[in-house]
Amino acid sequence: MERVLYCHCAFARVIAPHTKAAVLSHLAAGDRPFDAVPDLCEMSARRDERLQSLASATPLVVVACYARAVHGLFHSAGAPLPESGVTVLNMRADSAETVMAQIDELAGRAGEPSEESQRADKPSEVAL
Repeated sequence: MERVLYCHCAFARVIAPHTKAAVLSHLAAGDRPFDAVPDLCEMSARRDERLQSLASATPLVVVACYARAVHGLFHSAGAPLPESGVTVLNMRADSAETVMAQIDELAGRAGEPSEESQRADKPSEVAL
């Protein structure tokens, strides 16, 4: 089973509050364990040692924002994410319903990213 990491993006205010609330409620209502952190950006800036543990816990699903930003945050913290085994779901660009459907789709499919999350990882997506 994938480890799920949810970022609440507490400081940047770039993700709609209703999206964050709906996705977090969906995770909490499910039977799948997950880790919730206030802000990956802040953790990266502090080089929080928990990022190293998270980076080595594959398969990993990160529910946050753009994949390239998430990969950059882990890299900047000295805990680069592996090339495979990581799926990033984007609450900044996708609706809460889309993200929740992706979470449900990934349940029980360790390490197999959905088609939508793979498209979101491509650098041709909207720039930050």
